[in-house]
Amino acid sequence: MSQITARFTGTLGAFGLNAALDIPATGITGLFGPSGSGKTTLLRCLAGLTRLSGATLSVGGEIWQSETVFLPPYQRALGYVFQDARLFPHLTVRGNLRFGLKRAKGPPAIAEDDVIDFLGLTPLLNRAPTALSGGERQRVAIGRALLTQPRLLLLDEPLSALDHETAAEILPRLRALSARFGVPALFVSHQLDELERVAGHLLLMQAGRITASGPLTKLLTDLSLPFAAREKAATALELTITGYDDAYGLTLCGTAPLVVSIPGQWGQPGQCLRLRIPASDVSLARTPTPSSILNQLPARILQAQALEGPHMLVALDLGEAKLLARITRKSWDMLALAPGQEVYAAIKAEALMAAQ
Repeated sequence: MSQITARFTGTLGAFGLNAALDIPATGITGLFGPSGSGKTTLLRCLAGLTRLSGATLSVGGEIWQSETVFLPPYQRALGYVFQDARLFPHLTVRGNLRFGLKRAKGPPAIAEDDVIDFLGLTPLLNRAPTALSGGERQRVAIGRALLTQPRLLLLDEPLSALDHETAAEILPRLRALSARFGVPALFVSHQLDELERVAGHLLLMQAGRITASGPLTKLLTDLSLPFAAREKAATALELTITGYDDAYGLTLCGTAPLVVSIPGQWGQPGQCLRLRIPASDVSLARTPTPSSILNQLPARILQAQALEGPHMLVALDLGEAKLLARITRKSWDMLALAPGQEVYAAIKAEALMAAQ
């Protein structure tokens, strides 16, 4: 698989950066960490806006930086989307998009009309940036970045200035962006639930270092990392829609034994659906039992950890996926559960409805 590999080591004022990454040159990689951990600094190094001696960067086999090579920002085939859209106020929406096209080298592989359609920009093309809402401006900024024909897209908290509803409208487009245009993206966010909805790979950054890297579900269910211990801990399942139960108004996803029913109609058969499942909405049983909870999935306990207070955190292996459950210590003891044991994970329908 094509990779993006980099190593940046050095000091910037009082801040020390010693970050190594090796991530897929496909899909969306989430970059998460506390304020001041170096996330934006890392993006600036990737973009060539900050230069550290001895650094290395390779994107899909192409050397952008080494001991003997340093491509300046304008020679790097990347798009950069900031927290604020940074559109040109003297240009219309179409003018801003075409500015992106002018930066492209060679015949464009990403067509202007495709980007306009994908981002729903047609009604906005003749407007000035000052006449746009915050969400509209960010969609235009994403479109402009795509039209530069990037080999890498850097998204530096692009939703942080938006209200929750507006951000929720843009997230599905971000999730589909990489697959639609074949551009890998590095998405920085302070909101882990955003990354749970869009990322396939995840990086954890702390004090200038990448301290964990791997597939999203692997890191979210690793009890040694801080993700799982959060009160709102969750993980994500990606399942293919297989059909509908019209009699009961359910969407059917996945293949046996990992099959779930979701209230309502979501997407079309063959479409991949991502479900964000909070650990607090997963319960465990030794055997399948008649219940109002439709989704009872066979699983094996991988790890368990007592939390401060009355709860236990349990990591589960579903075969093709992993899941987290947050149950009481009393339930753990009453069921005589232990790592390695086969159980059934019951997922509340409300959790699946809220996960789109």
